[in-house]
Amino acid sequence: MVKFYHFNFNVLDLEKSLAFYDQALGLKPVREVDKMDNGFKLVYLGDGVTGFTLELTWLKDRTEPYNLGECEFHLAFQTDDYDAMLEKHRAMGCVCFENPDMGIYFIADPDGYWIEIVPTH
Repeated sequence: MVKFYHFNFNVLDLEKSLAFYDQALGLKPVREVDKMDNGFKLVYLGDGVTGFTLELTWLKDRTEPYNLGECEFHLAFQTDDYDAMLEKHRAMGCVCFENPDMGIYFIADPDGYWIEIVPTH
């Protein structure tokens, strides 16, 4: 049997990313792996509901933005308060694409990763 465990985003500014994910999506750290002696730190964020986590990887010596290609990948979150989330994300200035016909939108995190927001049906 195979089941989802976590998904990873590499980030340039860990504190900025932690603040963004907390403010935008309410994600909180659930586990950390601090390997600063090896030049990296991992922080796993959870939603408090499922066991799935988003792993943020911070590399001490990394200074260049990550090449995200054409952003043809994304992580999706489902919400039962879609309209309030959309207004919150608009106020934060992080909405990067809206598709009213499909009833979805995307936000971009500080490193440019796209996150889809989908209403619960």
